[in-house]
Amino acid sequence: MSFAETFKALSDPARRQILEMLKDGRMSAGEIAAAFDMTGATVSYHLSQLKKAGLLHETREKNYIFYDLNASVLEEVMLWISQFQSSKGGNEHETN
Repeated sequence: MSFAETFKALSDPARRQILEMLKDGRMSAGEIAAAFDMTGATVSYHLSQLKKAGLLHETREKNYIFYDLNASVLEEVMLWISQFQSSKGGNEHETN
């Protein structure tokens, strides 16, 4: 997982919507595709980009593919972003 791949994957609104859908638990590829007005190939592309970024786990069961969140990658990104929060709640740099 690289931050570049993660942020690229998160930059697309459809991919963010897929992640939001999966926050309550795993879903099949068909269930995910049913929520979008796009071709199955396009949904498959978005899922592959999320998987490539490490944001999803894929499980195959018989003729179905299920996806669920890989929360550890999201936690790593949030931890990295949190380092930029000011402990004082304001801008610590003054301009003269």
